[in-house]
Amino acid sequence: MRSSTYGQTHEVTNQAAPLERYNALSSDRALVSAIQREGAAWHLDTLSRDGLALTHPDTLALADLANRHTPEHLPFSARGERIDAIEFHPAWHTLLSMLREQGLHSLPFETAVPKAGSMAARAAGYFLHAQLESGSLCPLTMTFASIPVLQQEPALYAKLKAQLLSRHHDPRDIPLDAGKQSMMIGMGMTEKQGGSDVRSNRTRAMATGAGGRGGEYRLIGHKWFFSAPQCDAHLVLAGTGDDTQENGPVSCFYVPRFSPDGSKNAVQVQQLKDKLGNRSNVSSEVEFLDAYGIMIGDEGRGVPTIIEMANFTRLDCVIGSAALMRAALIQAVHHARYRQVFGAKLIDQPLMRNVLADLALESEAATVLFMRLAGAFENSAKPEERAWRRIVTPAAKFWVCKRALEFTGEAMEVWGGNGYVETGPMARFYREAPVNSIWEGSGNVMCLDVLRAFEREPDAARALFDSWQAVAGEHRVLGDALKALLAMLKGDPATREASARGIAQQLVLTAQGVLLAQHAPADVAAAFIETRLGDARGSVNRVYGTLQATFDFNAVIERAFAG
Repeated sequence: MRSSTYGQTHEVTNQAAPLERYNALSSDRALVSAIQREGAAWHLDTLSRDGLALTHPDTLALADLANRHTPEHLPFSARGERIDAIEFHPAWHTLLSMLREQGLHSLPFETAVPKAGSMAARAAGYFLHAQLESGSLCPLTMTFASIPVLQQEPALYAKLKAQLLSRHHDPRDIPLDAGKQSMMIGMGMTEKQGGSDVRSNRTRAMATGAGGRGGEYRLIGHKWFFSAPQCDAHLVLAGTGDDTQENGPVSCFYVPRFSPDGSKNAVQVQQLKDKLGNRSNVSSEVEFLDAYGIMIGDEGRGVPTIIEMANFTRLDCVIGSAALMRAALIQAVHHARYRQVFGAKLIDQPLMRNVLADLALESEAATVLFMRLAGAFENSAKPEERAWRRIVTPAAKFWVCKRALEFTGEAMEVWGGNGYVETGPMARFYREAPVNSIWEGSGNVMCLDVLRAFEREPDAARALFDSWQAVAGEHRVLGDALKALLAMLKGDPATREASARGIAQQLVLTAQGVLLAQHAPADVAAAFIETRLGDARGSVNRVYGTLQATFDFNAVIERAFAG
């Protein structure tokens, strides 16, 4: 028996090299086409540079570091002062710096008249960064979504504008007027007893003067989920009644981290949430112990005020889930191109090609959908655009975020056991997938919101369906799907509510079918429409990898990721 050097019993072979040093933009044909279609071609050069930088090995390592070295809560200073500091690994701050440098918190709001295509340009950049790391996107998303809300308060916005729009990440935990160059905004809505039912909130706000819009208040109560407590301010909901049981009208408040006198505001962090995923980011439980706040919007209009913020964050949930799909897909394709099993590369085995092609269809459909929604956010004065924004967005938030869970699990399985361990990216993608489905309204909340939107925006819905009919008329299955959707919407209210998930699903799949019929190669569109809307087995019960054997698997895989 031949002896071997100690510790060297074998050579490592048949393992795929790390996927790196590719251009995340140019390798995504569907995304590039959508950027051009939505009027953001002027941003392509910037996105291309970013797409290459994001896949550098040093950049990829940041995502791993930020998730392995999770944030720590430091409640007290060395002298015993209550500081509630949050300590992050340096990788986190590098990621935040990259995000702000690209203007992903502010791009559509940086000029008095937004540049055409700026929402789509920002969505594309967000999508690229979300393929790298998800947790760092949370405070950036909330900051982005807070800007249109704060713009409705001219005096306050004038004080915050420069720091909100700044493209510099300033991690210092100091008051805004102490020389801090930029700021981040978080959210605090849910409480222990209410969850999504924010009208049951018990937190109270008491005016210190005349009160009302722009007035100063003191808040007493708690938040069960307080996103990113290290932010420089939060938008929170509180009642303005005096009775702890009957809180009165719910209003929205701007609650800064530091009080006007420079002392730390009385928002006490109780503990950090021990989350399944999104480990690099911080969610917390807090108590308001006579905390300082300013009323935003009219008294009693807190829910509509903060829902304006949620409309933007829900779009980012769709983008983030689509990005997880894209990241998992290309990792699976890359692995299959190098890994040999039973004498052949995985990519050359017909059944694996079927799975990968089916995943590629799902990913492209999610991409064209979020880009179309981003464009609609820019032009929502038009009825059809308003329908995309108000009706389709919550449905997309429900459906795409749900699909990401199954999608990332299927892609992880392509890697086999290597996918199930934390040393690779697939396990992190899988753990990240559920959060977008839960945050900013769970599935049922989104589907009921879709029904409300149909009731409140009949003219917009009509304009949307008219435009879809023009496309669906050329595709029998798509036409039948649109008819089925219309029939579902004509049921009695009780039936519609019980069927809200089915309605939202049918709405999104029809929307995706229409978009692919308009913008994707004919065989790609046909395969998606047939399997999602025309398959007798139904999209709910089908698994990935059930495309017809006559489909050109190789062509759609190459279209998805040329490598």
